[in-house]
Amino acid sequence: MFVYLLRQILYSLSILWGIATLVFFLFNLLPADPTRLMLGQRSDISTADNIRHELGLDLPAWQQYTLYLNDLSPVAVLDFDNPDSHLFADSSKYGHPTQLISLGKRTLCLKAPFLRRSYQSKKNVSEILREAFPGTAVLAVTAILIAIFIGIILGIICALNQNTTLDRTLLLLSVSGMSLPSFVAALLILWLFAFLLGDYTGLPISGSLYEIDEFKGEHIVWKNLILPAITLGIRPLSLVVQLTRNSVLDVLGLDYVRTAKAKGLSPIVVLFKHVLTNSLNPVITAISGWLASLMAGAVFVEMVFGWKGIGFMMLGALNNYDLPVVTGAVLLISVIFVVINILTDLTYAILDPRIRIK
Repeated sequence: MFVYLLRQILYSLSILWGIATLVFFLFNLLPADPTRLMLGQRSDISTADNIRHELGLDLPAWQQYTLYLNDLSPVAVLDFDNPDSHLFADSSKYGHPTQLISLGKRTLCLKAPFLRRSYQSKKNVSEILREAFPGTAVLAVTAILIAIFIGIILGIICALNQNTTLDRTLLLLSVSGMSLPSFVAALLILWLFAFLLGDYTGLPISGSLYEIDEFKGEHIVWKNLILPAITLGIRPLSLVVQLTRNSVLDVLGLDYVRTAKAKGLSPIVVLFKHVLTNSLNPVITAISGWLASLMAGAVFVEMVFGWKGIGFMMLGALNNYDLPVVTGAVLLISVIFVVINILTDLTYAILDPRIRIK
């Protein structure tokens, strides 16, 4: 298991390197000039050149790429004697790196990955992501929990009532939920529950996880989470219903289930101990993929409900051509995808003894 886990980690690191490279060259091929957007209409050539030099945008592409990887890597070559070196990263922006090996005038150091600074606010991108991440994480986890619990229950009900009116009705609703785009569902749910029925539900049209009150200060408002989480959870809920139904029906026809019934075990024990635990693998696969997708795909839901998370922040950064913020958000989402995939493989081994033996 250790060798397998190590191989997966190395494979995941190669994927992250590929994503980082793709994002870097994709944004460097764009025709827009960040310095012009930073300075506005009254910028002069000398000021623009100074800012371009400060950001390293006047360097050849290969040098920018080297600095970019040096910033992202936890192990980097630093030049303490020449902090303005173009080829090797400036040590001052890394805080207090741990020196490992001396390489002449340069030093191999251990440091935290540096996602650079925002063009607009001048804040570290890691700090911006740290502020936006909790909102998106809470929204995505709540949405996926709604999909898991309600979807598995409805899927079991469909399987136990196969080809009945109840089964067909639930399947029709799940197909409708899968075909409904998130931004359309967000507008419909907001219009119905916050605008038309707002006096009865007490749910706001817009709001975020944290709000600032003149008496309470910054505090969490949980009711703002209800409508965005339901909206974001509709599509994974529909998928979980269908996957659970089909998987449970497949397992119900296997020999060991018939043997368990022949032993006189109660239907509840057969269902939860023998059927459900061995039929959750496709559901876990879907949930793991959807959890990471919800982190990235919450942009429209966050915009409609005014929920301040990574999607809301990322769209604003795209409008302002704030490339460090956009690339930092993409890399963060990529890391989440990779980590969730590794955890999914380990969960397979825990739930299914056949995979653990392999």
